Amino acid sequence: MEKSKVYFTDMRTTPTMNIQQKLTKLLKKAGMGDIDFAGKYTAIKIHFGEPGNLAYLRPNYAKTVVDFIKEQGGKAFLTDCNTLYVGGRKNALDHMDSAYENGFSPFSTGCHVIIADGLKGTDDVEVPVVGGEYVKNAKIGRAIMDADIFITLSHFKGHEATGFGGTIKNIGMGCGSRGGKMEMHSAGKPYVNQDDCIGCGMCTKICAHEAAVVTDKKASINHDKCVGCGRCIGVCPKDAVCPASDESNNILNKKIVEYTKAVIDGRPNFHINIVVDVSPYCDCHAENDAPIVPNVGMFASYDPVALDKACADAVNAQPINHNSMLAECNHEGHDHFGAISPETDWTVTIEHAQKLGLGNAEYELVEI
Repeated sequence: MEKSKVYFTDMRTTPTMNIQQKLTKLLKKAGMGDIDFAGKYTAIKIHFGEPGNLAYLRPNYAKTVVDFIKEQGGKAFLTDCNTLYVGGRKNALDHMDSAYENGFSPFSTGCHVIIADGLKGTDDVEVPVVGGEYVKNAKIGRAIMDADIFITLSHFKGHEATGFGGTIKNIGMGCGSRGGKMEMHSAGKPYVNQDDCIGCGMCTKICAHEAAVVTDKKASINHDKCVGCGRCIGVCPKDAVCPASDESNNILNKKIVEYTKAVIDGRPNFHINIVVDVSPYCDCHAENDAPIVPNVGMFASYDPVALDKACADAVNAQPINHNSMLAECNHEGHDHFGAISPETDWTVTIEHAQKLGLGNAEYELVEI
């Protein structure tokens, strides 16, 4: 198999070339302009950052990508799906407030924000996963599947469950609805935290299988009837319905890959990773720790597997930042992500993605 091309530029600037201009140059050299954007709805999948976290990508990067697409005649929008956990992005209203708070407004980015799985995270589409080992039909946010073209703009950093978070994590987990996220995280079915339940009956109304029942003003879920769709999680006003979160990290990573395949199969897609502020954990945290390595640069490719592998290799080749979590690990090896999160193996993601035909782990790095 021929090596995939991954294009790279560092974060150095000149008086005539700033970071945004370098990103535009990268997109052109990497061939993003070869996509026919004219009149096409173009989803730009991004993580808006949990309020309190400051490691997320600045909206200026998004504006650069949006401007590039609009110059090609495309109709761009920024998008993400609601989170499974309780926080600032668990429903569309809070999610949009968080996006605006972190600077992702139409005035700063040049396009609108659309939360892809709707108000409560239940507006999804079941998409077949060809060759899926663990997932046969992925639950993807409807607006993402309605788009003609799919672009990712990802902050490349560490992640406690997947080793690192890059393009594949941004797509697979990020594009899953709340029910889809439950499927990836859980080997079982949701349960009700009785202490938080107020017996409102919203779960019973949404359940199509009569699995949720309210007895003595407290809800419970009959797992013999439950099919694990996760819609009860989305409608509960008190977050009393909880996912099992009992899936192994290796299987979680493989499910994320299979969700990624569901999203990008059969339509134009292109991917950008920004490797700066490489925090040890996900931007879903309401805080971020010191970067574990120096800023590396910006990467782009049509191949999401090669892109993530190139970024992982680049990070692992960096010196360790003093006074970071990685420095405290007394780590002297060549796997920075494994040192921070030893309970997970990020190579599983790369291997499974290559197996499913999402791309090639062998790459040629083209420096711009």
